[in-house]
Amino acid sequence: MVAPTYPSSGTDPFAERPFLVFWEVTRACALACRHCRAEAQPRRHPDELDESEALELVDRLGELAPPMLILTGGDPLMRPDVLDIARRGTAAGMRVGLSPSGTARLVNFDFTAIREAGIDRISLSLDGASRETHDDFRGLTGTYDRTIRAVHLAHDAGLSVQINTTLTAGNLHEFGAFRDLMFELKPAMWSVFVLVPTGRAGAKDMPSADQLEDIFEEMADLVGTAPFAIKTTEGHHFRRILAQRGMGGAKGRPGMRSPLGIRDGRGIMFISHTGVVSPSGFLPMDCGNVRHRHPAEIYRSHPLFVSLRDSDALGGKCGRCEFRKICGGSRARAYGLTGDPFAADPSCSYEPALATT
Repeated sequence: MVAPTYPSSGTDPFAERPFLVFWEVTRACALACRHCRAEAQPRRHPDELDESEALELVDRLGELAPPMLILTGGDPLMRPDVLDIARRGTAAGMRVGLSPSGTARLVNFDFTAIREAGIDRISLSLDGASRETHDDFRGLTGTYDRTIRAVHLAHDAGLSVQINTTLTAGNLHEFGAFRDLMFELKPAMWSVFVLVPTGRAGAKDMPSADQLEDIFEEMADLVGTAPFAIKTTEGHHFRRILAQRGMGGAKGRPGMRSPLGIRDGRGIMFISHTGVVSPSGFLPMDCGNVRHRHPAEIYRSHPLFVSLRDSDALGGKCGRCEFRKICGGSRARAYGLTGDPFAADPSCSYEPALATT
């Protein structure tokens, strides 16, 4: 299968290829996280891409040439061939990241082998700022201690570390403790996720829009001063707050690798364990399967991807917002709460200053 070719799409930086491809290499995981997007299971699914299909997919992704490929799950370490996949991805010219779960399997894994496989960065989740709150969130005692241990093992092996924190109605009060913990652990990146009602997560678990506005203002105080970079996932209106402070722009923010305007389907593509392609893991709309179509064809030409890349296609106040091209709101959260991926992001309290721009 040969990657289809397309004419240049002018000024759209995301028309030809995504910036990030997230590949859920398996849904198997030893944890039972309360808000799991994937609704992970203890065993690998019998229909997940096998080893030969996985390596073939990496080659096709190499033809698409996204800058970054993130191997996620479930727990990607539940696949015995995960480092073979990583090596293939690195050889294909992509920067490869790994997002494992905080399990005994992880702390007993050879972190030097992870680095030698070409892994560019390892991302670890801390969703409670204390042992008690994190273990309760993850559904397994000892997860907090193993995650902290994994951070140190990754540092010792020379791996870049990203820490992911999902903000929920239940842990928002711990934001100050999370911030202090980041200064202790010194990751290269702190990625703050804003909950999306999908998988095991429900609308009742979401922080309010006003609460998020206050938290994002506190986060903005850290940008450029903290010894780690800060970004949000499914909290795109953080970019609007930075822009309002004069800290945004065409080249992004200090310490950031991803360009502005990236969001579900626009610079992001997700591939499930069975090969189904979606605009993101939080927006699980079936746009085709890599077993039957080249991922480049799906990303470039599927009507949903094409529409999601058009900031002027957004509805509600997101469509009227003067910051829509750098933000655009969470398409996944809009879909999860309204059934319409083009609706306004319910987690943003901002009222656009302009009717059009």
